[in-house]
Amino acid sequence: MWFKRMELEVWFDRYQYEIDYDIGESAVKTLMLRDLDLDLKDVALRYGHHRGDPELRSVVAQQYPGLKQEHIVVTTGASEANFAVVSALMKPGDHMIVEHPNYPSLYEVPRSLGCEVSLFSLRFEDCFRPDWDRLRRLIRPQTRLISLTHPNNPTGSMITTRELEQLLGLVEERGIYLLFDETYRHMTSPDKLLPAAAAIDDRAISISSMSKCYGLPGIRTGWLATRNRSVLDAVLAIREQLSISNNALSEVIARCVLERMATYLEGARLRIAANQAVVSEWMQQQNFLEWHPPEAGVVCFPRLRSGIPVQPETLYRRLAEEYRTFVVPGRCFEMDERFFRIGFGADAPEIRSGLHKLSRAVQDLMG
Repeated sequence: MWFKRMELEVWFDRYQYEIDYDIGESAVKTLMLRDLDLDLKDVALRYGHHRGDPELRSVVAQQYPGLKQEHIVVTTGASEANFAVVSALMKPGDHMIVEHPNYPSLYEVPRSLGCEVSLFSLRFEDCFRPDWDRLRRLIRPQTRLISLTHPNNPTGSMITTRELEQLLGLVEERGIYLLFDETYRHMTSPDKLLPAAAAIDDRAISISSMSKCYGLPGIRTGWLATRNRSVLDAVLAIREQLSISNNALSEVIARCVLERMATYLEGARLRIAANQAVVSEWMQQQNFLEWHPPEAGVVCFPRLRSGIPVQPETLYRRLAEEYRTFVVPGRCFEMDERFFRIGFGADAPEIRSGLHKLSRAVQDLMG
């Protein structure tokens, strides 16, 4: 076992606090505590329930038809949920399939645990659409877990309800677990909203958090949902070696926000739709880029056109250091360096200014 730092987090740690225009973040604009209008004076700062506050779990469970609070474990962000599920289900020599590109922890954790990992590639040439026949070919007798994220980060790729149901049928047939990252699930129009995987099949584990749709990454609150009792117990055993329980203040904040879930999500969707229009209009004017518009979510994954006389890494660093504008290089996702992530969850003026800075940086480098 040997964990290493993720290039994505190294990049964030280096530049995120030294920029003025963040067009690389994969979440809606971060909220301030004053935005929530909460009185936290009477919150007891004691150890909490190991599975998470019961009231919070009951509110979370409402997102999963047929599930109750007993099917929910609240975690320190979706990252801990991912880590706990993989650590609970995978042993050295087991095989895991991870959709790619994706949040790097999803493939770095099983690699560090001595497991074999196959990347299920979303290809630019396929508009980042999954090739399900290729997924079937990746399955081995040792395959224990498949991990997908839709809406996808960083591509904005989406699947249909029918595709999700067929995928669940596949894992059921092969005796495999499905880890479905639903962090961005509500960042889509109602007609495209996927059902929660955990509400459909016992072999599915749904993961989500307060970070992306609600603009609350600082409270570090996520959760997993599943009907599978053995998975829930195994995850709890992992958690008790890590965090034991959650931050008391964070759980209260999460519960209060989720009780007004519809209001927060409506604001987020309106912001995302308006900002995506800004990005789309800008993209149409750039002859140095090619892209596939995102189908859902709050990010896209354009790439520099072949033959453009710009060294990608120089562009990304110069953009941050001289133009104080933040994007995320494709290498942070183990992708070709010409790719980079743009996020459009910030305020519209920040998005417009950041895109303008990006155009200027490219023009300056091209002479």
